[in-house]
Amino acid sequence: MKRNGLAALFGLAVLAAVTLPAGAETTVPYAGWQTRDIKALSPQQVDDLRAGRGMSLALAAELNGYPGPRHVLDLGAALGLSAEQRALFEDLFGEMQAEAQRLGAAILKQEAALDQAFGSGGVEDGELRERLAALGALQGELRYAHLRTHLTAQALLTPQQVARYNALRGYGADAGGGASHGGHGQQPARP
Repeated sequence: MKRNGLAALFGLAVLAAVTLPAGAETTVPYAGWQTRDIKALSPQQVDDLRAGRGMSLALAAELNGYPGPRHVLDLGAALGLSAEQRALFEDLFGEMQAEAQRLGAAILKQEAALDQAFGSGGVEDGELRERLAALGALQGELRYAHLRTHLTAQALLTPQQVARYNALRGYGADAGGGASHGGHGQQPARP
């Protein structure tokens, strides 16, 4: 009887070893992150916030037919941008990037303060709610800064340029993407 019990235990151990994913017992997803300056943000996220990069914040616009100003400038020759359009897009992108950098710096400051508050062990519920509300407002403003430039960008292009942009980016009607003009097939009035 003892032999059957030991054999059964051995069999279960072998079965468990075979069915567990390799390294499952040693997975530590955040190991090393505790040494980050701002623990909740990767170095790439910090760099993106400092530089005013898009960080996919405007995908709701981009993937629904509202071109991004940086990409329009990059594709300017293929889109047939006029000299006037190019100048307007350079201004639009410059203004958006400056605003995004300003907001990114404010977000980094708030994230660092939140990290420091938890690091010191002195976080209370009411203070936490206030910090997160302020941080959320800044994140919303940053996303707005990116999205509103897509609205303006679409209005500065002809419907043909928007369609060409979508095709070049791989998500026009030919590529199985969304609608070419804000999801409704209409070009907004120019400002």
